This record gives sequence, C-alpha cells and structure tokens, in this order.
Amino acid sequence: MGARLRAEASGPAVTTTAAPGPLASFARFVLCGGGVGLLSSGAVALLAATMPWALANALITVASTILCTELHARFTFGAGGRAGWRQHWQAAGSATAAYGVTCVAMVSLHLLQPSPGMLTEQIVYLSASGLAGMGRFLVLRLFVFAVGRNKPVQRDIRRAPALKGIGFPTARTRLAVSAVSAVS
Repeated sequence: MGARLRAEASGPAVTTTAAPGPLASFARFVLCGGGVGLLSSGAVALLAATMPWALANALITVASTILCTELHARFTFGAGGRAGWRQHWQAAGSATAAYGVTCVAMVSLHLLQPSPGMLTEQIVYLSASGLAGMGRFLVLRLFVFAVGRNKPVQRDIRRAPALKGIGFPTARTRLAVSAVSAVS
C-alpha cells in the first residue's frame, strides 16, 4: 500500500492511505450495491404482492440505501469508517433519483404492457436499477465519499506484540492496522 507512517513514541501512529482507484471502487460498488440491489429486487417483488408497487419500492429503497451507504463508506470508497449524517443525506438524494428512474421504468412498462409477467418486471427493474446505479456510483465517488490528494484516509496504527522467533531477531514490535472509527 502507498502508506506514509508518522512515528509517535507515546501513542498510536496515524498513517494515511490513498482511496481505492476508480476500477477497484467500481468493482466494490458492483459487489456491495449490486448484491444489495439483487436482494432488494426480490424483496420489492414480495412486498408488491401485499401493497402498491411504488410503496414497496420506497420502503425497500430506504432500507437498502442505509445499508449500502454504510457498506460504501467502510468498503467501497475507503472513507475510513462509518458514514456520517452528511453522507447518509447525500446518498439519500442520489437514491431518490434512482428511485425515480426505477418508478418511471416500471410505470412505462405497465403503460406499454398492462399485465407483464414477474420476469419482465424484474428485467425492466434491474435494467433501470443498473442504469441508475452507474449514476449513483459517479455521484458517490466524486461528491459524497470523495477522498483525494487533499483529503487522505486516516488509519490508526497500534503496536502489537514482538515478532520473536520467526526470523526477525531485531524486530521489537510489529504494527497492526485498524480503522480509526469505532466499530459497532
């Protein structure tokens, strides 16, 4: 990793690391967001059997946005910990736009084909979600979780027990890396 270490004798040292590159972030975004999106798609279909589709989509969108924002903060964009209120509200804005895209796609489908099958609905919904997801990726990467040259990720480095007997006779300590934020 491209980490720089600032030595501190009396306590934990802090290192700064660069955020994942665009391709790594996109792969993580697809893994996290896409996985939650696929689960959400099934949940929307199940809930839509008991309530209007738009309400089911809204409920699932809220729940999945909260989950995805935390996943993206911790894993996708390497923001250094949990998402704050600002990131949640900004992510909610991009999710609202994505919700609009999926609703327009589904309303259009039902206007063109009054009684589509579940498979057709899923294809349209997932296609619209994928398109909206690409837009969300750009918004989240460039604005919500932007970590650039002027805003590095900080990680906490703590001293761990000595590495005796494993081929490092002069090593007195080794460093363990953990995120700065509290883990719940």
